[in-house]
Amino acid sequence: MDQGRGGQSPDSLDFTVENVEKALHQLYYDPNIENKNLAQKWLMQAQVSPQAWQFSWVLLSLDKVPEIQYFGASALHTKISRYWNDIPAEQYESLKSQLFSQIARFASGSKIVLTRLCVALASLALNMMPEAWPAAVSDMVKMFQTESCDVDGRARCLALLELLTVLPEEFQTSRLPQYRKGQVRNALGQESGAVFPLLQQLLQQQDSPSFIKQKVLKCFSSWVQLDVPLSDCESLMQVAFSSLQDPELFDTAVEAIVNAISQPDSQRYVNTLLKLIPQVLQLQEQLRQAVQSGDMETSHGICRIAVALGENHSRALLEQVDHWQSFLALVNMIMFCTGIPGHYPVNETTSSLTLTFWYSLQDDIMSFEANKQVVYMQVYRPVYFQLVDVLLHKAQFPSDEEYSSWSSDEKEQFRIYRVDISDTLMYVYEMLGAELLSNLYDKLGRLLTSTEQPASWQHTEALLYGFQSIAETIDVNYSDVIPGLIGLIPRININNVQLADTVMFTIGALAEWLADHPVMINNVLPLVLHALGNPELSISSVSTLKKICRECKYDLPPYAANIVAVSQEVLIKQIHKTSQCMWLMQALGFLLSALPVEEILRNLQSLISPYIQQLEKLASETPNPSNKLAIIHILGLLSNLFTTLDITRHDDDSGEGSEVKKKLVEPGPNPVVVVLQQVFALIQTVLSKWLNDSQVVEAVCAIFEKSVKTLLHDFTPMISQLSEMLGQMYSTIPQASALDLTRQMVHIFASETDHFPPIKALFQLVTTVTLSIFQQGPRDHPDIVDSFMQLQAQALKRKPNLFLSENLDVKAVFHCGVLSLKFPEAPTVKATCLFFTELLPRCGDVPPIGQVVHEDGKLLLQAVLEGIGGQSSRTLVDQFAEILFALNKHCFSYLSLWLKEVLQQPGFPSSRVTQEQKNTFTQQILRERVNKRRVKEMVKEFTLLCRGLHGTEYVADY
Repeated sequence: MDQGRGGQSPDSLDFTVENVEKALHQLYYDPNIENKNLAQKWLMQAQVSPQAWQFSWVLLSLDKVPEIQYFGASALHTKISRYWNDIPAEQYESLKSQLFSQIARFASGSKIVLTRLCVALASLALNMMPEAWPAAVSDMVKMFQTESCDVDGRARCLALLELLTVLPEEFQTSRLPQYRKGQVRNALGQESGAVFPLLQQLLQQQDSPSFIKQKVLKCFSSWVQLDVPLSDCESLMQVAFSSLQDPELFDTAVEAIVNAISQPDSQRYVNTLLKLIPQVLQLQEQLRQAVQSGDMETSHGICRIAVALGENHSRALLEQVDHWQSFLALVNMIMFCTGIPGHYPVNETTSSLTLTFWYSLQDDIMSFEANKQVVYMQVYRPVYFQLVDVLLHKAQFPSDEEYSSWSSDEKEQFRIYRVDISDTLMYVYEMLGAELLSNLYDKLGRLLTSTEQPASWQHTEALLYGFQSIAETIDVNYSDVIPGLIGLIPRININNVQLADTVMFTIGALAEWLADHPVMINNVLPLVLHALGNPELSISSVSTLKKICRECKYDLPPYAANIVAVSQEVLIKQIHKTSQCMWLMQALGFLLSALPVEEILRNLQSLISPYIQQLEKLASETPNPSNKLAIIHILGLLSNLFTTLDITRHDDDSGEGSEVKKKLVEPGPNPVVVVLQQVFALIQTVLSKWLNDSQVVEAVCAIFEKSVKTLLHDFTPMISQLSEMLGQMYSTIPQASALDLTRQMVHIFASETDHFPPIKALFQLVTTVTLSIFQQGPRDHPDIVDSFMQLQAQALKRKPNLFLSENLDVKAVFHCGVLSLKFPEAPTVKATCLFFTELLPRCGDVPPIGQVVHEDGKLLLQAVLEGIGGQSSRTLVDQFAEILFALNKHCFSYLSLWLKEVLQQPGFPSSRVTQEQKNTFTQQILRERVNKRRVKEMVKEFTLLCRGLHGTEYVADY
């Protein structure tokens, strides 16, 4: 394998036993990673070569080391599983007997080699069943039960169990065609009669050692996944339940029972399921003892069994009304698992397994018709109220001392666990309704007003967390307990960060309610403003203030001065991280939007001035990494402020209540425009120094992009200045963000006749500059090409007459598009496809476009077919199909000629398709000019043929 050996490259070496052994030695022992990779590549070729049939058997010699034997067994499996059609039928029997004898030889040898040989024989059996080897499994059992002087009974038994275990596993991963899978599955299902009695006998034999019983349970676990009828598994299930008492067999028995119960088909066997309930309930004593002794593995395993039975079969078991008490006992057992003592994930890991069961049970109860539902609700509503109490208890934080000892990973797992509990509470609300909120409110009220003993902050926090979970996603505006809750919040003794966080998030969740009840804002706003000064409450306090400012902005003017002052203070002190500073600016944008213009300007002045001064200072300094970050931060603050500062936008919901609050728009320039005009020269100065830094350019463009999106037509006073600046920027150093901003302006101002000329000039300029990039070689700039194609598509959509201009080289733009279709980056190709689907419908009404399509459309078709033929990712074929559909719809006469000419070329677009297949494809495409979905299906079919994937398992889900 070594390149130096005889001057041979690895690829040129013969696939002989000697060379395979040398390559394996190199793979396992050569320290050079490059040599290892070469060896691995060569060995993969060796494995699929015709010579593998010869060297594999030699490599299995007992005098070889296990690594070499393993490769020999793997090569046999590869040949049988992937190249079955190459094996002549007359060789099946000899191959079978050779494998049997090898397995017998390795029964007492290397386990990894034995397993691989069993997998090879399993693959052979699956390919021969049912016609060529009708009783494969029975034959295997007989073969290994026959006395052999060479192999002792225990080794034969283990080899047989290994073979029987891997057989269903190999079936699950086999590459059998779909129709064969059905046949083989049925054959295997019928053969379970030869397997299960043997397994039961081995499990019940007194002298069977534990490792044999473990293999038996694993084998059973493997077979039940073949949809063997649950009723056929009853006896083995019973023995598996008994095995749970043996610590050595416990894990394997749990796996087998859970797999059997979880099979989709098992719900048909209701009588068997009913027999299983008492067996599961009998595990309760073992579960309690495990919990008491802190045996997490045992409690986890028993819980898995109870949940598997309840979750997979709740509907079937609910319908057995005569047995409602036994099912309710199972539900209560699962409730015990949900409320298992200790804190997740440190003291227990079981409770999280149960949460999905409560969803399933609720769904099944709610799916019954009304009269049945009433009966079930009488039994299960109290159960779900109990569940809420249990979940809120489990959501409680541990003591401060204990929590501080947890690792960051444990804290993160606990956070995710609480989110799962929150989602469950939200779901349960659908069943319990307003009574749930009343229930929570009563508990919180009693807790906060009790004089007997002070409530633990953990208990208070958990109840608030319950409220927050529901209020975040459910409309609680009509709940009569929210005013009381808002009244209780100021009474909470907030002496802990976690509690303070939950108080904040709860207030945030009630922001919409506060907008309808503005008189209550003053109850909670001081708490939020106070929390803003605490860096530990950064995320919760800032996000809550943002929600209040967004939802209640028309009721906030009396508090505006205070909110702005506190916000300014925390921004100057740099208490918050960058992302929270951006949220805070968005909050202030919402707040200022509702004020009179004069006040907006005054507040903006005091809010922005410190940053403008800082930016002026930074702009005068020599560029370096630290002042770059500061510049991007300040530009980001301005962008976020202008994203939400909108004096014209009204609330989306135009209900009667919000109509009254709408603010009259005052005449005069928009405050954002006033500020932008003031800082425009400064921004230009910053740009002049940082023009070659894409992040700074992006941050500058973001300010204007956000402002344009928010202000829309109010932005018109800035169009001329901005267009000129963008043109200069892009001419000096082209950046994708400048094209994106140009696209935004084309989109918004296309119909503004008076203000569009500067944008038209900018469009022509950036197009010319980008065309020169294409002449120099655009491969290093996929982002620019992507944005350029999006810009051209937007122009075609909103202002197609831009393509009538003499200053625009439509032919060159078209050719750039054809070139861009061949880029490896999927987003670039998608943007280019969008460009062509916008361009082709304009053939008739924009003469320059019609002319270039007439002259060069064949090149476009060729590029599209190359992509479909395999040059591009399969994920893009739908986009290519859209271009074909547009060509067919708008250039039919050309397309019929071009298709004929292009597809006449031998080997185009792929050597895997015949001329007949290409002709069929042409006819199908030309016939379909209405149904785009059908065209996409045709193209998918054709691309699979071109790639040699048609009809393979690989694309079964494609």
